[in-house]
Amino acid sequence: MQFSTPDSSSLATVSPQLAGDWILALRHCCTDAQLASFLQRAGLHLSEGQLTHRVTLDQIVRLYQVAAVETQDEMTGLWSRPVRPRALQHLLTTVREAGTLPAALHRFSTFWNLLLDDYRIDLTEDSTSTGLQLVPQGGQPVQRFGHMLILKLAHGLLSWLAGYEVPVRAVHFAFERPDFSQDYSVIFPAPVSFKAPCSAIVFETGKLGLPGHRTNAELNEFLARAPRDWIFTGFREHTQSLKVREFLYRSSWENCHLADAAQALSVTPRTLMRRLDAEDTSFQAIKDGLRRDLAIRDLQSGMKSIEEISQDTGFSSAANFHRAFRRWTGAPPSAYRSPGA
Repeated sequence: MQFSTPDSSSLATVSPQLAGDWILALRHCCTDAQLASFLQRAGLHLSEGQLTHRVTLDQIVRLYQVAAVETQDEMTGLWSRPVRPRALQHLLTTVREAGTLPAALHRFSTFWNLLLDDYRIDLTEDSTSTGLQLVPQGGQPVQRFGHMLILKLAHGLLSWLAGYEVPVRAVHFAFERPDFSQDYSVIFPAPVSFKAPCSAIVFETGKLGLPGHRTNAELNEFLARAPRDWIFTGFREHTQSLKVREFLYRSSWENCHLADAAQALSVTPRTLMRRLDAEDTSFQAIKDGLRRDLAIRDLQSGMKSIEEISQDTGFSSAANFHRAFRRWTGAPPSAYRSPGA
């Protein structure tokens, strides 16, 4: 699924803690030397065995594409049984033949139930909602990144099939709210809850339109770009906080205030504040997150000096930018420079 107009999701970054869950899984299916190679090729590195910097969409895509090939596991160690090469291709081929989007979800669950030992994926339906839930089949610990990835894959495939980002009613996870819970808002276009009986993604049945026709060329392009087109949410249907982020991204954000965003979203400033608070964020936090991600992009490109980046992100001096960047990421801007930049 691709959108012709670039959006702020292309800039999105996630915390090293969220990506660290994935690194733990990768350790089960490769040697330390292989892992170091994967990370180096993705532009990532460990310090004392841990990721220390925020991770970009490009780095996630590179790491997935390298690891999936080298480990011969398209779920890169996230489940007890490896998911062999070409599984994702067969999944897309199967889902593509569905006559309705709920039928596509049924095919998705049936496919994974043939491959997974850890969980059974159940299709849930009632008068208003349709969804998938992961029902554990043993006492294994929850792999947070694995739960996120497979639920997001369901959403991504459904959106690819529909030709637009399918709205999500809710996402539930069967683990405690982590310190990096805000990362999930750039992945799922819906309210996310934790400590649920089982992990699940829920759609409004009435908003599940008919699937479009997807050609072999479109299928192959989706596979070649995986997981770029489904790991982060786009901007067309999403939470209030991402609407604000998208508004800022497309505006002269340096001079934008809460009242400007409220007007653009056709709500009162008080209503917008209340909605953002319900999502555990604020207008300033969203603005700072966008500034952080813009800065990370420019630091990694190596095309701008620190002084230029500080000015572009609204700081009166490089020193003020340094202090803010360290507060946002826990590291100095120089730590995000690519080698040779």
